[in-house]
Order: sequence, then C-alpha cells, then structure tokens
Amino acid sequence: MAGRRSFGRGVGGYNTFMQKHAKSAASFSWPVRVYYEDTDAGGVVYYANYLCYCERARTEWLRRLGVDQRNMRAETGLVFVVTRAEANYLRGAELDDALEVHTQVVRIGGASIVFEQSILRQTDTTSERLFVAKITIACVDWNKKQAVRLPDELRSLLEAAA
Repeated sequence: MAGRRSFGRGVGGYNTFMQKHAKSAASFSWPVRVYYEDTDAGGVVYYANYLCYCERARTEWLRRLGVDQRNMRAETGLVFVVTRAEANYLRGAELDDALEVHTQVVRIGGASIVFEQSILRQTDTTSERLFVAKITIACVDWNKKQAVRLPDELRSLLEAAA
C-alpha cells in the first residue's frame, strides 16, 4: 500500500527501535502518594487525578518494557493516545494516602490496547479498592494523525508481557 510505513525493514524502523530498547516485564503496579496538589476543596483526590495516576502507571509499565515513548515518536512517528475511558469511583483517596495503581492488559487489537486499571489504598494491614477503569489507547501515526496497526515487534512485546 502506497505511503504505508514498513516497520520490519530498513534503518530507523520499528524493528531497529525495538532491538535497541526492548526488555520484558510480567505484571505492573505503580506506587502513588497523595499530595495537597492532588486534592480538591473537600480534601479528597480530585476526580481527574485518578486518570492521571493511571496514565503514569501505563507510561511506567511501557518504560519497564523498554518502550520510551519520546524515542518511539522521534524514531518511528508513532504515539499512543487515549480513545476511551470508563471509570468507576468507589471511594475517595485523601491527603498522604499511599496508593497502588495496578495495570493489566485485557485486549490487544489491531491498532489498540485495552487496559484494566485499579487504584488501591494501601495500609500496613489492608488494601482497599478506590477506583477502577477500563482505558483504551490507540497507536497513532503522529504526522498523519491517524490510527495505525501496532507494529509486529511491539505487539509481540505486549503480548509476552500481558
């Protein structure tokens, strides 16, 4: 197909990127501490910040796999964008709470990845679920602003880690 990028061939393609940057990881959770800046006037975490915590956890999960999104964009023109977010707020987190953001891949599509993420409040003796979300991200060609299929090397890496 004319104008379509082949990532398995050539210098600077996705294959080269993955050979330089790929590692492996199984599951992922990311710690978060609640600061004043995260809370609203009522003293609980502002609702949008739960989505920010999830974004950070997905980014750190990708980083653990060896996917540096800045380098990926510079070297391949690909970026990830959120296309759908379904969120359930179960309980509020408060100032200085220690939280864990758990991230799990539930589906890898042609150009998308669906994550289930949950945020738990951690104490010495308990773990309480505060937030759950289903987040869909798409692989997008930054220059064309169009969704594109996940390159085979990236798909393989994600499937091995899922």
